[in-house]
Amino acid sequence: MADTEKSEASDNKPQTRLDADVDCPSAVETSAEEAKDPDVVDFDGPNDPENPMNWSSAKKTAAIAIVSLMTLLSPIGSTISSAAASDIMEHFHSANESLEAFVTTIFLLGYTFGPIVIAPLSELYGRALLYQVCMVLFIIFNVACAVANSLGSLIVFRFLAGIAGSCPVTLGTGSIADMIPREKRAGAMAAYVVGAVLGPSIGPICGGYLTPAAGWRWNFWLMAIASGVMTVVVFLFVRESYPYVIQKRKTERLRKQTGNPSLRSALDTGKTPRELFAFSILRPLKMLLSPIVFMLSLYAAVVYSYLYLCFTTFPLVFGGQYGFGSGASGLATIGLGVGSLVGVFFCGAVAEKLSNYLTEKNGGEPKPEYRFPTLAVGGFCVPIGLFWYGWAAESKAHWIVPIIGTSFLGAGMIITYMASTMYLVDAYTVYAASVTAASTIFRCLFGALLPLAGNAMYSALGVGWGTSVLGFIAVAFTPLPFIFYIYGQRIRETKRFKVEF
Repeated sequence: MADTEKSEASDNKPQTRLDADVDCPSAVETSAEEAKDPDVVDFDGPNDPENPMNWSSAKKTAAIAIVSLMTLLSPIGSTISSAAASDIMEHFHSANESLEAFVTTIFLLGYTFGPIVIAPLSELYGRALLYQVCMVLFIIFNVACAVANSLGSLIVFRFLAGIAGSCPVTLGTGSIADMIPREKRAGAMAAYVVGAVLGPSIGPICGGYLTPAAGWRWNFWLMAIASGVMTVVVFLFVRESYPYVIQKRKTERLRKQTGNPSLRSALDTGKTPRELFAFSILRPLKMLLSPIVFMLSLYAAVVYSYLYLCFTTFPLVFGGQYGFGSGASGLATIGLGVGSLVGVFFCGAVAEKLSNYLTEKNGGEPKPEYRFPTLAVGGFCVPIGLFWYGWAAESKAHWIVPIIGTSFLGAGMIITYMASTMYLVDAYTVYAASVTAASTIFRCLFGALLPLAGNAMYSALGVGWGTSVLGFIAVAFTPLPFIFYIYGQRIRETKRFKVEF
């Protein structure tokens, strides 16, 4: 997710917005003065075929499908080792339970640090090149995991694989914003998110059955092979969709053709690459100083961490309570996957309609706060799922009962994630990419660290009370959507809470 300073109204000149887009570079803004300047290179009118907004439907669909497949593959890699964690620890002669969970969650630490570097680099070199480079690195680091000869080296390579794997998660929404106008974006975003939410549930299933059959190393060989196929597709079919880079290349091409060194892109910020990199790397961290960004990011981070806590503790819970083997324990994630899909379809079908209804009901002026009723639905699903799952497993009810409970957790997690993201994008349109990156960093940091306490917590409190602690924390967050629905606009517009970017 990358955004350029060009999209900011950095001066007081009148702005003509040719393409209202949430990702800043796609918001092609040129002043009336620039439009008449023969040295300014822009798209050739609203129907320019070089503008990704004007690509054919088939080209857009193919591009989004490839990005979605990359986004599916990366989360599979994040959890594929969870079912094999005990075998990995046994192989390296370690009995440390926290380290066992860390083998899985270290991947998310890569997700935490990857966007900090990938987002500003994409501003300089474009999305397509970053996709290609990161896919190659993803193959290399998974091969390194497969041949690791120590637990320490395995953890390091998992971390590096997480950094490379964060690329489609970081840039995917920006790619969609490059091609799809705002009024049609909800459906495309829902299709993209399907890969992101299914991946973590597919990983434990693959690892659960592959580990007993071929050994834990084949989890990483499988990821390397699948990534190799995907990399070929990326190199053959992914084209640059980032308007800033497209216009920059067009400008360089015209300079050579015309011999005019004064030509400059309409999206040129005037900053050097070093200045752009430093500017972009700091902005997401600054945005967390805003109370709304901080609280929504914290809420999404807590809920997201519950998902990975489930992945790291399912072998203990379903193995200890129900006698499941590694394969069956992996299948226990189906409830989370099904619930996540329900959450995606709910948001795709309801969120936009509800926002439009509230807009019409309140005078016709759209407000970001109209996303909060959807968020409230997810807020109620999460504690319901946690209490249901925890006490059903504690009482050793039929195994399908706790799995049904996890489906509520999965639905609540994805509704919370999508609703909070849509709010942040609507509220901070100019800085949409940066605010999403800030939320992602926070979310993945929690997802990497909180599950480390999962096994110890369940050993001390039991499945019922251990999960209930998480449920009570989720209950404490349920008033947040109602508070921000009423006071969110006032908080956003109060000078005291505004952060200068």
